[in-house]
Amino acid sequence: MSAPAILDLSERRSERRQGGRRSQKRPATPLTRNTLIADFLAICELDPEIESLRAPADSAEFTIGDRTIEHIADFEIVRDGQSLLVDVLTDEDLLTHPLRTAAIHGIVSEDGRHFSIETAASIRAEPRFTTVRLITACRRTPVTAGDRVRVLHQLDEVGTMRLVDCAGGVLNTQDGVAAVLALACEGLIAVDISCPILPETQVRRRRLPYTDPFTF
Repeated sequence: MSAPAILDLSERRSERRQGGRRSQKRPATPLTRNTLIADFLAICELDPEIESLRAPADSAEFTIGDRTIEHIADFEIVRDGQSLLVDVLTDEDLLTHPLRTAAIHGIVSEDGRHFSIETAASIRAEPRFTTVRLITACRRTPVTAGDRVRVLHQLDEVGTMRLVDCAGGVLNTQDGVAAVLALACEGLIAVDISCPILPETQVRRRRLPYTDPFTF
């Protein structure tokens, strides 16, 4: 068999093997609403601009054309003193949501609360989604009292610091970065979750700890 024929046969066999492997792949499991809600709450927990969160929200009325729709949103968030209503939906649920079209252009309830819809596309947008995952993975990192006081004190003194510099104040925990991010999970440190976790990621002292809406 000639060299070109061997190469051609090899390519065809490779394609068949790859095709077989592709056919054996299982389709991606659709994201459930509970999964999206868990991801959304993780974002809220690390967002220093969110002052409070309540679930579910109080009933609200929306005027759309000549109709008035009463709706209870999944969450009511207070950010900078302003109340925001949020629904967390799967792509399938979005198709039948009564406020879907109006929410695209922005809609406000009769009592002045803005309403928005969060889906997988917005909740799992990068780099925020990966950043939140990396931070929450450090939640169970033990931080000694000494490291805790040193890290928070230097943030009080300096203000905003780079993550790598802040982690330098950790003496007893093996992974200084994980220790700083563990304090972020406690609501003591604010991390810029809109950016990737990098040495220059900005961190600062968080004055308003996050409150669990379910009071666990």
